[in-house]
Amino acid sequence: MSWFYSKNGTQLGPVTEQELSEKARNGEVSSSDLVWKEGMSDWKPLIEVSDFSGIVSQMPPTLVGSPGAGNIPLAQPPAYVSSQISPNIPNYLWQSIVATVLCCMPFGVVAIVFAAKVDGLIASGNM
Repeated sequence: MSWFYSKNGTQLGPVTEQELSEKARNGEVSSSDLVWKEGMSDWKPLIEVSDFSGIVSQMPPTLVGSPGAGNIPLAQPPAYVSSQISPNIPNYLWQSIVATVLCCMPFGVVAIVFAAKVDGLIASGNM
């Protein structure tokens, strides 16, 4: 029986079941590519067609559900480790106290409160 498949939005075929199986094994057709044969109600991803269930397990890894993913291996990005970055954020607590005592009593209090929060925010990873 003749099969048709869709690759990157282009309908290809007809091919035999054996030819389609071979294309799946060598990565030319991915498990997320749509296939159809006469008698099927609609196009389905190759992975959902029972005729190819044994072949799908032998296929190269792909991202299922992403059109056009093909057999491109997707690497996981490296994890972010906050200890790798040590920003030099100055703490102006002592300047706030001096400013409060010498000249700016009401504004210095606000500065002291915010300056006191800096070390705690850095320790929690909030940059």
